[in-house]
Amino acid sequence: MATQSSTKHKRPTVAIIGAGRLGSALAIALQSCGYPIVALVARRRHKAEKATALLSELLSGSSRRPLALAANQLAELPLTDLIILATPDDAIAATAEKLSIACIAWKGGVGTVLHTSGALSSEVLAPLRERGWQTGSIHPLVSVSNPTAGAADLKGAFFCLEGTKKAETLAKSIVRNLGGNSFSIKPENKALYHAAAVMASPHLTALFDLALQMLAAAGLSRQQAQRVFIPLLESTINNLKVSTPQEALTGTFARGDLATVQRHLKALSGKDLADALAVYKLLGLHSLEMASKNKVDSTGIEAIQNLLGSKRH
Repeated sequence: MATQSSTKHKRPTVAIIGAGRLGSALAIALQSCGYPIVALVARRRHKAEKATALLSELLSGSSRRPLALAANQLAELPLTDLIILATPDDAIAATAEKLSIACIAWKGGVGTVLHTSGALSSEVLAPLRERGWQTGSIHPLVSVSNPTAGAADLKGAFFCLEGTKKAETLAKSIVRNLGGNSFSIKPENKALYHAAAVMASPHLTALFDLALQMLAAAGLSRQQAQRVFIPLLESTINNLKVSTPQEALTGTFARGDLATVQRHLKALSGKDLADALAVYKLLGLHSLEMASKNKVDSTGIEAIQNLLGSKRH
């Protein structure tokens, strides 16, 4: 295997284990900025072949087609400078263990392994570190639902990094080459960091779905409700780009409109919207805490708090 020192003027070769949406997006993004992708591994080989076909189609003429392997073919993985584990979190430990056994045949030709989990630290890669690998994690703060669009979003994204010194150095260079920004989190804080990311993105999607459910109950189709709400969501994001959440807070709770909250609660209680009602109350209480810092009339805030009940048990 070519070591990193011998590839001083070349970008490291890369194999990606986990050729799903994120793994495929990383393959496209990395190869488009000069990282040779030598292999893609999926649970089933036909999925890896589909991913390599997409990569070759999008980046035709850039390099030869990567090797497509199934998860039970790790022993056939070619020597490479960097392996990225983009599998689901629950599969990382087992994959690392299998890889540590498979790499025995590499006769010391080990490099760096980075996993893409936000919740797990590089400690999950201990079996590989014990065999001389540099280990770390590289988690992109990007919502990837499509490999092609995801590859574009990865360029310029923020990435959370941690691991051994050499692994983190390599991860930083990858982020720089993607035009992104990196920051580090202590290993023991990875789960809290990831929970925060879930709150900011997947939970936001779930909240949006509840809003669609509410508007559908008011008479619109879900498709029409989504079209109606997207500009509102975009305007909220634009506000957050230039203001703190406290400054960007608008609407009923920001003004302390007691009568409006009373109408909302009545409407939510009569439309079989129990989940939406519970979330409305919880987020309403947090909104009131934010509004209290904006010099909103405390009388109105206290009245709404009493109406919603306490979120602390």
